Amino acid sequence: MARARRVRLMSCAKVNLGLEVLGPRVDGFHELRTLFQSVNLADTLDIEVHRKGPVEIACDHPLVPKDATNLAVRAALDLLRFAGRKDGVRLSLKKRIPVGGGLGGGSSNAATVLMALDRLLDLRLGITGLLPLARRLGADVPYFLYGGTALGLGRGDEVYPLRHQIEAHVILVVPGVPVSTARVFGRVAAGLTPRENGTTIFRFVSSDLEGHPAFSVLTNELEEAALEEAPVLRGQVKTIRGLLVREGAELAVLSGSGSTFFGLFTSGPRAARARTALSSHGFHAIAARTLTLERYRRNLSRALAPSGREPRGRGR
Repeated sequence: MARARRVRLMSCAKVNLGLEVLGPRVDGFHELRTLFQSVNLADTLDIEVHRKGPVEIACDHPLVPKDATNLAVRAALDLLRFAGRKDGVRLSLKKRIPVGGGLGGGSSNAATVLMALDRLLDLRLGITGLLPLARRLGADVPYFLYGGTALGLGRGDEVYPLRHQIEAHVILVVPGVPVSTARVFGRVAAGLTPRENGTTIFRFVSSDLEGHPAFSVLTNELEEAALEEAPVLRGQVKTIRGLLVREGAELAVLSGSGSTFFGLFTSGPRAARARTALSSHGFHAIAARTLTLERYRRNLSRALAPSGREPRGRGR
């Protein structure tokens, strides 16, 4: 039977449950501690392989680049070069993840392309073989090879799935205010006192190991810098956090460098009430659910496996 040459995949968003910035690295980046969590808000990505041709992308969002500056295109080009292949690749991207909102849409698209082409080209690299390529593409890209609830170390590119996978409701609030990640990190660096390690992330991991995750200890150390970079957000965030906490959010925090804010709920009805309250105040609020590592990987496996079989070369 001929191999499939086309696949449609959901490319999921993430939130950062917590984020610490420890200090600058010799490579010009920052040493981070973060907790990643995938959610079921997703772009739709169609990936088609041809015998020959360029790597092309079509997208329904005007702010998404259509050239090699697009991470998904770069992922395809890098993997083809690594594998010594001259195949053409056509990508069709339908955006649902807000662009530039701290939800990792571009990184997710890139990781999705890597995993899809690994299957479509029968390279059998799996996660372990794709990791070096993912790390070169961006700090968040390796995480999307795993998904679920995971600890991120180094630049965030050293990924360790947690034993306890979080199952919860998430309300994403999208202010629609662009925030530059580079400028946010620049503001953090200007006032940063380097330290060897953080406390909140590892306190959460310790509580997780005990079976009682302590969401209250988590913070995002980029939040204040993001609000300084985009002052219009400050008043909005105060209202957003107040509404989320009032309705019972276990955690209410900025994701990544922003500008998306989110609340984490163990109760579906409370999450629904929070969304209604936010919408009544004029905010764009999106309801989502967390995805465990098992669910994230199973969804990918089903989409990539021919005739319902598990794909080969899945890695660890």
